[in-house]
Amino acid sequence: MTLLPKAAPRVNYLNNRDILKEIHLSKNNYCWYQDRAMDHQFDIILPSIDKINQRTIAEARRNRADRLKREGTIVDPKKIPNTEIVFRITCWEHIPRAPKKVTKAEAKKRKLEEILDLDDATEDDPLADIVDVPVLDMNHVRVNFPPFEHYRIDDEKRPFIVGRSHWRGDLVSGEFSKDHGDMTKKLALMFMKLCERYATRSNWRGYTYNEEMRGQALLQLSQIGLQFDESKSQNPFAYYTAAITNSFTRILNIEKKNQNIRDDILEMNGLNPSWTRQNSGKHSMAAMSGPVVSSLDE
Repeated sequence: MTLLPKAAPRVNYLNNRDILKEIHLSKNNYCWYQDRAMDHQFDIILPSIDKINQRTIAEARRNRADRLKREGTIVDPKKIPNTEIVFRITCWEHIPRAPKKVTKAEAKKRKLEEILDLDDATEDDPLADIVDVPVLDMNHVRVNFPPFEHYRIDDEKRPFIVGRSHWRGDLVSGEFSKDHGDMTKKLALMFMKLCERYATRSNWRGYTYNEEMRGQALLQLSQIGLQFDESKSQNPFAYYTAAITNSFTRILNIEKKNQNIRDDILEMNGLNPSWTRQNSGKHSMAAMSGPVVSSLDE
């Protein structure tokens, strides 16, 4: 009796746990911590400091115990001191404001309104010199990931800050900064691996502009890679795959549009278009002539 060799176990080339770890390390490069070794790892994410209560403290204890268990250390959640728990609070107070960027549609609309106002205005308007200049809308400066602050609580359960995102220097004399950090090398390699594996799928690998698709996907991931919000999902793999799919589809639609323009120019000059246009024409002619042929056979 011959024994068949066992199939090798399937190994995932990337998993959510490793991706989440690299996202966390990359975000830490843009943050200030009172004690980086103790305060960088959060136990729970809350929308505000007011949400710190007995229920969220117990949930944070369980989260820390589960994380330590995955690392090989078994700890009773009830034995974790409250003063060791780190709360991540999503906040925008430390992010400065800047004038809102005007879109092209709004700029065109404002320009049209100004032209109409100039046509209706009189030259000797006595109130023209005392009209106030309109105040521009102010928005928070755009950052590469949702800002946050880390808090601990003392023995009397009063929160105090121990970490802040997009901050350079200490808490008192430091300043806001959104470009002093960088993404980890391992996370960048993960993005490259994701694009490489996705480009080998059967519905994408046959295109001649596959390399351009991969380049566009890498560019997109480098821009939105750290915008993943851990408070809303624990599946960054699906988030990145959706971004890659959109990038590939965008390049495909652009290439199809350019190909249609080239085929139209070739046909206008009496030349043969691409095989795709010719085959589509044959299929359409066959579909139109199919019912006629069947009726003659009858």
